[in-house]
Amino acid sequence: MSQQKQKDVRVTARVSAKVRETLQEAAELSGASLNQFVVQAALKEAHKVLEEQKTIELSNADADRIFELLENPPKASDKLKAAFEKHAIFFRENH
Repeated sequence: MSQQKQKDVRVTARVSAKVRETLQEAAELSGASLNQFVVQAALKEAHKVLEEQKTIELSNADADRIFELLENPPKASDKLKAAFEKHAIFFRENH
């Protein structure tokens, strides 16, 4: 079986001459081409945004409370039991 090479895709952006000059200068100082610099900077920012959105920060007290609930969960209420049963019936009928 032959493997297909993943094709690169083009990403373009329109910027002012001043922005391009600034990016070009920074790229040259870092030893990268303008394209490499822009892609590296955008990727770094993308990773930062994704990490911020995927991370939940808790106080020590909140973390302790969560661990306590995981170790000693409260008993299921009648509403929760009914919802669980409704969910189970739905998936038995539809899947």
